Amino acid sequence: CAHNNCTYCNMYRGVKFEKLSDEQIMRQIELARATDAEGVRRVFLADGDALVLPTERLLKILAVLKEYFPHLERVGMESGDSQTLKEIRKGVNGEQSIEVGKRAIAAGMQLSIMVILGIAGAEGSERHALATAHAINEIKPTMLSALSLMLYRGSELKDQFERGEFHPLPPAGLMKELKLIMENVHLPESERMIFRSNHVSNYIRLAATLPAQKDQLMEDIEESIDYLSQMKDWDIYNHDWTK
Repeated sequence: CAHNNCTYCNMYRGVKFEKLSDEQIMRQIELARATDAEGVRRVFLADGDALVLPTERLLKILAVLKEYFPHLERVGMESGDSQTLKEIRKGVNGEQSIEVGKRAIAAGMQLSIMVILGIAGAEGSERHALATAHAINEIKPTMLSALSLMLYRGSELKDQFERGEFHPLPPAGLMKELKLIMENVHLPESERMIFRSNHVSNYIRLAATLPAQKDQLMEDIEESIDYLSQMKDWDIYNHDWTK
């Protein structure tokens, strides 16, 4: 990751950031084509920050992908709140995130946004939810995913929690935060935003197309709150929704 400074993430700690050469990237694309050129519909440009590459290089890579994979459909903001983004050291503020998202949509790109429930802790939950809803309304992304905060070994946020400086939301609190977000998301009827909350970090899987299925989604969230409110013990480090 070119940034590698977010307090909640340990994925690239100790890993030196580098950009692969065109030859290395082409070898990976050739390998994928040899495996299943006709079946590839989605490509993820890894790892942490592919957009750090110059636009000219990205356009060259995209042109090759389009040529090699004829059925390719998609090439793949934790919060809209500037204070939360500052606290987790995201490197951008809310308005910058909104501006970049709006530019992507204006350029005709399909944009998928991920938000993290609970990232602002108990004290910042309402602020985080309202600002995130505002960002969604402004950007109108193609797809929205809600993940739940997990505390990873080696992350600064985990250390803050264990020192008593960060107070995470309980499972029902995460759903209440999602409820507040969705209550304040107001998309035009002409929009079609796919919403998913089916990441391994989530206690309950939710899905809807907004705004058409918003009423049903709100009912599902309410049921989730009732169910999760019964939980007396939970593991902040590992959300096992299979239990």
